[in-house]
Amino acid sequence: MLTTTLALFFSALLAATILPFSSEVFLYALLQGEEGWTATTLLTIAVATLGNVLGACINWWLGKELLRFRHQRWFYFDDKQIARAEAWFQRYGVWTLLLSWVPVVGDPLTLIAGFLRVRFALFLLLVATGKLLRYVIVAALAV
Repeated sequence: MLTTTLALFFSALLAATILPFSSEVFLYALLQGEEGWTATTLLTIAVATLGNVLGACINWWLGKELLRFRHQRWFYFDDKQIARAEAWFQRYGVWTLLLSWVPVVGDPLTLIAGFLRVRFALFLLLVATGKLLRYVIVAALAV
């Protein structure tokens, strides 16, 4: 059980970073066959959510810290790309962080939030809410 729980945690953490990975399939497989909403089901959802939110926090921190290197030759984003991301984020607002669970879109959102120095408490609340709801839906489909 501990090995499986750690594997779920790290798969969820990796899935929330800029690395391409998915934890929903792992969560679904773990919960398939559970007899309804047990303590194990809730713990599994909590572990997946914690790992995924921690991964998003790593992205936020990377965005916040890496921006100071934007004028270095090796920096991946140029000023125009950063300006476009800022404009897009400001247009649609901080509420887009509720979509941080969405594949392909979610990880860059958390990185941009760091670039734009979104208050960490607000970031954490919105990201955790979105990611928790996603795992609850996956769990509901599995049990």
